[in-house]
Parts: sequence; structure tokens; C-alpha cells
Amino acid sequence: MFAGLSALVIEGVEDEGDRIRVRARTRDEPVPCPACGALTGRVHGYAGRMVRDVPVDGRPVVVSLQVRRLVCPAWEYPRRTFREQVPGLIERYQRRTGRLAGQLSAVVKKLAGRAGARLSAPLAIGISRSTALRLLMRLPLPPLRIPRVLGVDDFALKRRHRYATILIDAETGERIDVLPGRGAEVLETWLRSHPGVEIVCRDADLPHLHSFANGLELDRDAVNAALTLPHHNGRTEGVNTRTKRIMRQMHGRAGFDLLRHRILLQ
Repeated sequence: MFAGLSALVIEGVEDEGDRIRVRARTRDEPVPCPACGALTGRVHGYAGRMVRDVPVDGRPVVVSLQVRRLVCPAWEYPRRTFREQVPGLIERYQRRTGRLAGQLSAVVKKLAGRAGARLSAPLAIGISRSTALRLLMRLPLPPLRIPRVLGVDDFALKRRHRYATILIDAETGERIDVLPGRGAEVLETWLRSHPGVEIVCRDADLPHLHSFANGLELDRDAVNAALTLPHHNGRTEGVNTRTKRIMRQMHGRAGFDLLRHRILLQ
């Protein structure tokens, strides 16, 4: 039941009715100092932490954890004591175990703020909308990859007022980036700072088409490729349709940075 807490020494489990409390402590083993890296097991004192774990039997689990404050063996460092952490289970400044944070991250990645908060309540891991958004923004974005065939399309953040541009790999459908605005200069700036694109697929009625007239040698190659190679913008249109669905779910509540973060995590 508590296999995910195997890095700790469990001293007791209590049924408190609406929740389950697990009393545990860290193991009596030397740990490296975060400043100098030297192993130490010399105890300066003890401290308590309260962290939440994945629910059991539909009830939340709270871990009352006793951790050690250890003495650094290297006297030349100004930091003399430090509180031990349990990597992969309990991180610094966190109030949830790593596996609970992973479950919540999977929920907010798909549902974002309000919907993610509503779903978390029946799962016995209730969080607020603001917490859901913080967890979403904390998720790392995939590394930016320069595709060989770049698909370009735009969508409205506020129709007739604000737009954004989505870039995808036209061969795989992978989202590459989301840019604010849809003018030719937006795409030009991105292409200049990310060389390596061989072919650009886009709609003929997009403002990005005007970037061909601005002297980029890359655009001349893209025109020739569009006339001779079998690539088209169909895959980009499909990805953009799903992007618009995400935008509608967050309409009126998400700034551009949050919207871009969620689109690139899909």
C-alpha cells in the first residue's frame, strides 16, 4: 500500500476517519551536504514536515515525517547545518510527495485550472484553481527542435483583435512553438533565430506570406520546394483545430504564456 514510501522508515499508520496519517522518519544513513558534497551522518537536531501522498481507499493520506538536520563536516563553508531531503520522494519546499505531484501534473496538463481543480476533489487530492495553474506552469516544456518541414497557421485569441501563430513539424504533427501575433515579422524573427528549416507550409491568405517579399533567401527555397515537393499544410490545420479547442477551454482566463505552455505540453 505504501510501497512508494520505501525510502522512509514507517513507524505507524493511523485511521483518522476522513484521512489516513502515516508517521515516518528518514533512515539513519549518511547523506551528502548540498554545499560541499561530503557525506555526513552527524545529527544537529530534528524537524517535522507534513506532506500529502496519493490517496488510499478514497481518502487523502498525510505523512508526518521527521527529518534530520545534519552538520556539514567541511568547516571552510559558511553553511554549517542543513536539513536532509529525500530525492524523488520529497523535495525542498514541497508539500506533496513526488508521486502525488506527478498525478496532479497529469491532470492539470490535460484540464488546466478550473476543470483540473473540479476533477481533483472526487479523486481525494483536492487543489484550488490557482494551485492547478502553478503546477501547470511548473511543468518543463519539451526541448525546441528545428523541423525540416515547418507548418505555419494562426488562430484568434480575440477575434479581429489579437492573434497567435502556431508552428508545427509538418511531417510528424509535433508542436514546435507558439508565437504572439501573426504578422510577417513574427515568422521572420523566428526563422532568423532558428536556422535549419528547409520547407515552409502555410496558407496562401496568411499575413506570413508577405515575408517572402522581405528578402529572406530561405523563403525563395521554400517557394521552389512548395512547387516541387509533396508537402502541404493539412497536418498543420488538424493540429491547429485541436489548438483552438484548448484555447476555448481557457477562454478569458489564460494569458498568452499560460496558453502557450499548455499547447506545447500536449
